[in-house]
Amino acid sequence: MLSAPADVLRELYDAAVAGADPREATRRAVARLRRSASRTWVIALGKAAPAMAVGAVEALAALGREPAGGVVIGADRAPPPHPALETLAGDHPLPGARSLAAAARLGEVAARVAPADAVLVLLSGGASALAGAAVDGVEPGELAALHAALLSSGADVAAVNAVRKRFSRWGAGRLAAALAPAHVDCLVVSDVVGDDLATIGSGPCVADPSSAASLVAWLRGAALWESVPPSMRAELDAVVRGTRPETPKPGDAALRHVTTRVVLGNRHALRAAAERAAALGVETLGVRGEMRGEAALRGERIASRLTESRGFSRRRRGYGCFFWGGETTVSLRDAPPDALGGRCQELALAASRVLYALGDAGRGVALLAAGTDGRDGPTDAAGAIVDGDTWPVARAAGRNPARDLAAHDSYRALDAAGALLKTGLTGTNVTDVVIGLVTNQE
Repeated sequence: MLSAPADVLRELYDAAVAGADPREATRRAVARLRRSASRTWVIALGKAAPAMAVGAVEALAALGREPAGGVVIGADRAPPPHPALETLAGDHPLPGARSLAAAARLGEVAARVAPADAVLVLLSGGASALAGAAVDGVEPGELAALHAALLSSGADVAAVNAVRKRFSRWGAGRLAAALAPAHVDCLVVSDVVGDDLATIGSGPCVADPSSAASLVAWLRGAALWESVPPSMRAELDAVVRGTRPETPKPGDAALRHVTTRVVLGNRHALRAAAERAAALGVETLGVRGEMRGEAALRGERIASRLTESRGFSRRRRGYGCFFWGGETTVSLRDAPPDALGGRCQELALAASRVLYALGDAGRGVALLAAGTDGRDGPTDAAGAIVDGDTWPVARAAGRNPARDLAAHDSYRALDAAGALLKTGLTGTNVTDVVIGLVTNQE
């Protein structure tokens, strides 16, 4: 007898998260390093920071070494993995008072690093906000306002981080410059499509390839220039005029002491999920990385693709599955202020509408869309598990799912339908996974 589709999807999601284990990936990466410095510092930033710090401490211990000091800044204040390390929690998705305090503490730690020391910078997604503090001349509230405007714009993370790191105390290579000339090994858990090092965590240890002039042009073209606080517009204009310096660029001497490497990404999660599917006897029909685009539109297309795949095998009964990985976008500029949801929830609700509209052709198809970090948008849900019945169930519970979808209020419709996936924070962050499950109709 086949397991319920929701149970299979949840098991495959759990496998994806387990396959993106930042502790083990960091432990292996640090074990391969052979620095001769007498003192090694550990700086971990992002949603996976606590787990990465544990892996680094374990690897150092196996090499007969201990951290000289450091700081771990994550979404929650976890127990320190070593007495020499301090743990702090920042704010996310918008930088707040905790982020400001964490960024200040990071500055104090960086000032203690000697030229002959080595530094392990363990970076993961979320660092832009969790250790978010403004550069001189920009107020903390202005930085939060910029984050909010960019995150609601519908722009992808590369464009968002290209702008906000310009005004971040530790973004755009500034952390590495502050640690110079100590050698820095930056180990990265990627939460962006394509693993762009200049984008992940706002690139604290890599050069900034964007110019002020290009950012001004993009902001104007995206109708966001007026949303940028006046002090920031003045800063960009000053850099364009040449009266203020640019951010560190490729070839900058302050970054020559840095080695940066991605140790974990979305592909590891997808591979682990596919392996679990095989163990369960579920046939993998396709694996697609680099999922992008508007969340609702992507959900519609994925639902259509899944319905076309029924009858995938000559076996009498069984499941087949597709995997997608990446990160979609949602434009919130037209959303009411109390709208609640996230990109995975919006994708799932849009998919449910298509499956419902298809009637019998949409039956035997279910879909999970969730963030690997366990949190989708500013909600307590990682995402959702839906099928064609989700849409009418939400409606029977008193919601108008069409109106909710149009208002980017997917959380409430999915909650009414009992479709939300709530996992708690997972300790990793390698973008999102979408898993489509089809029942063979032969």
